[in-house]
Order: sequence, then structure tokens, then C-alpha cells
Amino acid sequence: MKNLKDYIRSIPDHPRKGIIFRDITTVLQDADAFTLAIDEMKKLVEDLDYDVIVGAESRGFIFGAPLAYECHKPLVLARKKGKLPAEKISQEYDLEYGTATLEMHTDSIKPGQKVVLMDDLLATGGTLEAAAKLIERLGGEVVRIICLMELTGLGGRELLKDYDVKALIAYDETT
Repeated sequence: MKNLKDYIRSIPDHPRKGIIFRDITTVLQDADAFTLAIDEMKKLVEDLDYDVIVGAESRGFIFGAPLAYECHKPLVLARKKGKLPAEKISQEYDLEYGTATLEMHTDSIKPGQKVVLMDDLLATGGTLEAAAKLIERLGGEVVRIICLMELTGLGGRELLKDYDVKALIAYDETT
């Protein structure tokens, strides 16, 4: 069986020159690769005492849902602004060019709950930091952050230094 990294398609100069885009659609399109990704993520939480999984929009949903199913845990969504219908809290975060906002329902995390936070990619860490802040504002505790991939040169791990961060695949280049 192939290594999980072998399933990631690398596309040079996308979305602009000098960037290597790491495409996860090739993982999702291959049943063996997708199963391998979820199985490896499940290993990252086997040692944890936790109550709920939070998936960050939108690719965190893709990996969070099957992991929540496999681990028999509830799945909570951290969504982009304006997507959630009920009472919510918001957290703004920085992007490369501007800002964005994540939201969570106020009843999605109960005080004292232990949370695994998921996304497909750790790059600069802004999205995951915003989601972690929302969880903490609701009274939850982030016990681990899990990502399929990490771009180690972009500083995301440093931004999340107060958290236990695990990634299945690391890319050392800064682009």
C-alpha cells in the first residue's frame, strides 16, 4: 500500500507562480487513500479523553465527519460567517489579504467539554486559532488539533504553540 503522502497531488504555480498547491481531491477520489487518512487520524485520537470533534470549514468537515462516525463522537461545525442559522458567536482572523470570520452555535460546545479540532491543512494557523478561540469562549478545552497536512515553513505551529498539534503529512517548503 502507498504512503499517504503519495496520494497528494502537487500542482506547481497554483494559485499563483511560486506556490505549490497540495490537492487533497486525489485522496478523496481513492477509497484506499481516504480510508488510510481516516484510519491514521483515528490513531491520533486513540490515546485521548475527549467528548466532541470540531471540523473547521470546509475541508475539516470532510475529515471530521468520518472520524466522528468511527469514534462515535458528535461533530460540531466551525462555519464561515453567515452560514449558521441559530444563535452564534464569531471570531475574526487574518488572511494573507484581509480578514475572515468563523462562527459556532452557542449551544454546540458545553462548558468543560474536551474537543479535538480538525482541518485538512495547517498553514499560517489563522483558521485553527480562530476555531480554538471559539471553542474556548464556549467553555470547551482543545485537547488536540489534527490536520491531514502541514506546511511547516508558514508558521502555523508557532501560532498554535499552546496546543497539541498533530499532522499526518509535513511539507518543509514555504510555498
